[in-house]
Amino acid sequence: MAKIKLLSPRLANQIAAGEVVERPSSVVKELLENSLDAGATRLDVEVEDGGVKLMRVRDNGSGIDKEDLAMALSRHATSKIMDLDDLEAVATLGFRGEALASISSVARLALTSATDETGAGWQVVAEGRDMETELSPAPHPRGATVEVRDLFFNTPARRKFLRTEKTEYNHLEDVVKRLALSRFDVAFTLRHNGRAIHNWRPGTGQAERERRVAQVCGPAFMDNAVHLDIERAGLRLWGWVALPTFSRSQADLQHFYVNGRAIRDKLVSHAVRQAYQDVLYHGRHPAYVLYLEVDPATVDVNVHPTKHEVRFRDGRTVHNFIFSSLHHALAEVTPGAMLERERAEHAKAPDNAAGQMSQQSAMALSGRSFEQSRPEGDWRANYFPAAMGDAGAAVAEAPAQGYSPTANYAAPAATRLEDIDDADGEVPPLGFAVAQLKGIYILAENAQGLIIVDMHAAHERITYERMKTSFAEGRIQAQPLLVPATLAVSEKEAACAEDHPDTFATLGFELQRAGPESLLIRQVPSILHGAKVDQLVRDVLSDLIEHGASERLGQHVNEILSTMACHGSVRANRRLTIPEMNALLRDMEATERSGQCNHGRPTWTLQSLDELDKLFMRGQ
Repeated sequence: MAKIKLLSPRLANQIAAGEVVERPSSVVKELLENSLDAGATRLDVEVEDGGVKLMRVRDNGSGIDKEDLAMALSRHATSKIMDLDDLEAVATLGFRGEALASISSVARLALTSATDETGAGWQVVAEGRDMETELSPAPHPRGATVEVRDLFFNTPARRKFLRTEKTEYNHLEDVVKRLALSRFDVAFTLRHNGRAIHNWRPGTGQAERERRVAQVCGPAFMDNAVHLDIERAGLRLWGWVALPTFSRSQADLQHFYVNGRAIRDKLVSHAVRQAYQDVLYHGRHPAYVLYLEVDPATVDVNVHPTKHEVRFRDGRTVHNFIFSSLHHALAEVTPGAMLERERAEHAKAPDNAAGQMSQQSAMALSGRSFEQSRPEGDWRANYFPAAMGDAGAAVAEAPAQGYSPTANYAAPAATRLEDIDDADGEVPPLGFAVAQLKGIYILAENAQGLIIVDMHAAHERITYERMKTSFAEGRIQAQPLLVPATLAVSEKEAACAEDHPDTFATLGFELQRAGPESLLIRQVPSILHGAKVDQLVRDVLSDLIEHGASERLGQHVNEILSTMACHGSVRANRRLTIPEMNALLRDMEATERSGQCNHGRPTWTLQSLDELDKLFMRGQ
């Protein structure tokens, strides 16, 4: 073997640069984080050729003393931690003291700084040499400017791995955007090839924060986002989560911050996915801008060279907190809340003339609230025939079983919007049904315009939420069949049914093996009265076989309940009466997550009077 010897400072720095400096965006990230740690309130970024030719970051922070400028370019030199206690509770974005040394080893770097307002600054220059620096006086206002030119000029192998100018610039812009979202009180500007790209003004109020988020993430995100701010047991989660209907094909609009540090963490991602699992379409990704504040001593930020990942001391508590906070925030997005926000946005519009809405609609919107109540009787009884469909088995007569609704409420005294002023009731958020279209959609009139409801999707969500509640309370009611239905299955499915009698009983089923490849269905959940239980039982068996043992099944109960709810929901081409349609609308208003079906599809939409007027060019 060759003799062991120390690496040269230059080679050691270049090896370290391989961990810290991956591309131009990595350099800008390190420089901006240093500026924020220095207390800067304004950051100006200028780049050329996607950052490969030039990256210049100027700030108005505290600056660096003349005596410390050369030391700032040395490895493991930092002012942010002094001892082990500081490392165990890091409160700054940077702390390793490797960034400037690594950058200067693979580029031409000039650092100019001043610590007062006299304008007398100093500059240190390094060009990839063996820790050699040149110090000279240079005028500069209070703060610092770091100029990085010709990235990887002395490491051609690394330069070959850089992508096109557009790709590198996009990565760099993403870094600036992420940091702009982390500090609303700091102004950011970005120029590329001499052209101004972004200019984000500072602000600490809610309106200014929302303006910054809209500028970075797009106005469509803010139009479809829900704000939350929840604090519990020393943890605080606040920010904005998009509605499930504003999902993305890629995870490209997900920003999560821990104590101001942008991270991509598996624990966090899993908690968010779980919160959205009941409302997100398969293969889609949620969008969010979220901020978690924790005690710095309970999170380790020193687990990854680029500090993109963190480790929580009590990961389970953090996971459950994030999940429950988002889960409840999404559950509270009711039709009433959504329409109230629509009304508020309409009121803010500069051209909010009375002519944009009918006088009656405006009166209905003025200060009225709807007390959710339930009509007498159970409208589900009208949805399902007495026969078992393809199973061909009659269902026994039984008292009004079914499961309890989410709220006890009575029908509004009025059944039409024009009667509301003479009625004791109030205007329901989803209004009153006026017709059914093609046996698929319910058309309703509310105070703001036309409501269109996908009746199967809406009923599926209502059924699913109530089945989840009933299952959690251990009271899914079952109904025996007068004539058991025979079901032909595979031998594997028959064995599965025989092995899981308690599981099926919990779900409201009673199955009996009648042969090697046949089952008898003796009992079904009351809520599925009239549904095609033969196919449903096959689907549940498939879920059981896929999820395996009963302990694993517990984690997938909602998937099985979702399958059952889909089978038990009203189908297309089922004609409903006006009272049945109104009852479905009232249940939607009282049901959590009723804006999406179990598969993430929207259940209803609003066509406002403004939008309808535009279609027919009224008032133009």
